Amino acid sequence: MTEIASYMGWKVDFASPKGAAAYLEPDSISWRVFKNPIALGVGGVAAVLLEFAEPRIRSGVWDHSTYKADPIGRSRRTGMAAMVGVYGPQAAARRVIQGVTNMHAQVSGETPGGRAYRALDPELLDWVHATAGFGFVNAYHRFVAPLTPAEFDAFYREGEPIARLYGVQTPLTSSAHFIAMMESLAPGFEPHPIVGEFLDIICSGKAAPGVPKLFHRALAKASVSLLPQEVRQVLQLGPEWDLRATDRVALKLAGRLAERVVDPSSPPCQASARLGLPRDLLYRSRAEQQRLVAAWRARQAPTEAMAAE
Repeated sequence: MTEIASYMGWKVDFASPKGAAAYLEPDSISWRVFKNPIALGVGGVAAVLLEFAEPRIRSGVWDHSTYKADPIGRSRRTGMAAMVGVYGPQAAARRVIQGVTNMHAQVSGETPGGRAYRALDPELLDWVHATAGFGFVNAYHRFVAPLTPAEFDAFYREGEPIARLYGVQTPLTSSAHFIAMMESLAPGFEPHPIVGEFLDIICSGKAAPGVPKLFHRALAKASVSLLPQEVRQVLQLGPEWDLRATDRVALKLAGRLAERVVDPSSPPCQASARLGLPRDLLYRSRAEQQRLVAAWRARQAPTEAMAAE
């Protein structure tokens, strides 16, 4: 079954046109990570917390977005933009990301401390991109399946073409690069009550109704557990935000279960079918995925050679 999603009124069809390439390859680390809802949920909240340590980004998001009034809609739009960048046809990704950039172009102001900001400031764009990558890949590693240091770095490098579409000038290339970027911005980090308001929204379940409240609190604490210790200290997220061992086990079980549950209407399944691969490609064994993608690449080679003539 093909399900057409939407973003800000634009239709996004992950299943067509047939053969349309995404910006990332089907055997990329990114395709593996972004298909898992636990990684996206935990990693997404961790990314926002990292962003909120930077006062210019915090003011820009809180004062100019609809998160406070419509956390569900805001979360869905953010998730859809991420999915289109990873799985969508390149034309759809460019259209959606240009729409995001157009909205960001209208965001500017001044923090309570008197620091001017623009959403399209290269330094801020770089940090927003970095926090998203850090959050998603670390959440996958911690709560779904372990990744090697080489896979971490590959994940960061894969994100470059999408980051460039957003206007990012310094895309991440490695885990060490993330640490260096964080340390360069850290002198300007500060705590703020907005961090608590944001976590209250997450714990309340308003951003994802229908899911037990205890799960949302566990997700919030799991997100806090991903933060580098110096950021957690700056944000004043003390022992009350420590993740209990039982919640950690429950989240890992949920993350691993999600690795096996195939939703044929989901973006990763539709994108696989669009490329002529099995719809459940990402839910098969790693060896089987590699074999199928290798055969797929071999089929593409003659077509690409003919197009170049």
